Amino acid sequence: MTKVQLFLKGLSYSQTHSGAYALVLGEDEQNIRLPIIIGGFEAQSIAMAVENEMKVPRPLTHDLFKKFAETFGIEIVEVVIHKLEEGVFYSYIVCTMGDREEILDARPSDAVALAIRFNCPIYTTEEILAKAGVVIDDPDKPKSKPAQKATSDESSSSNLSNKSIEQLKKMLQKAVDAEDYEYAARIRDEMSKRGYSGM
Repeated sequence: MTKVQLFLKGLSYSQTHSGAYALVLGEDEQNIRLPIIIGGFEAQSIAMAVENEMKVPRPLTHDLFKKFAETFGIEIVEVVIHKLEEGVFYSYIVCTMGDREEILDARPSDAVALAIRFNCPIYTTEEILAKAGVVIDDPDKPKSKPAQKATSDESSSSNLSNKSIEQLKKMLQKAVDAEDYEYAARIRDEMSKRGYSGM
């Protein structure tokens, strides 16, 4: 099995799965993107880890797992997305505790959320990239159109579009403090849509 390192390229609303997100991982040399559909909770957890300026009042599940692992001397060495069957991706996490190494089965969404927190590499295979990867012309601009928000989100999205970046930043922190991560994700998406990346 030839491993290829992937990097987190973004998160967006899924065009085909209501309430889900597309986790976009990328391989840089050939400009290949690997989109994986994940749940809203996992998407928010990944976004919170990436945008570490946002403080939460209580730890998220993946933060708790990291604290637990660190307390008992467990390190995550790497994450490998190793199988794709009937549209479902499978992955495992390689952990070490001293001289002992263990391989744990995990959903790709959880594995990536932990990889970001442990700052460890994410890999897949050449076969999976050939089967499910999307080649893009420009590394910063995918061929496909951006995901459209569902009809149920249109009213809240239009309300957000009337706000300034400063107002959105305050609303974002307030949503995080209230643990309303779904609303926080909508605000973050509105800010990203305007090209704001200093979240």
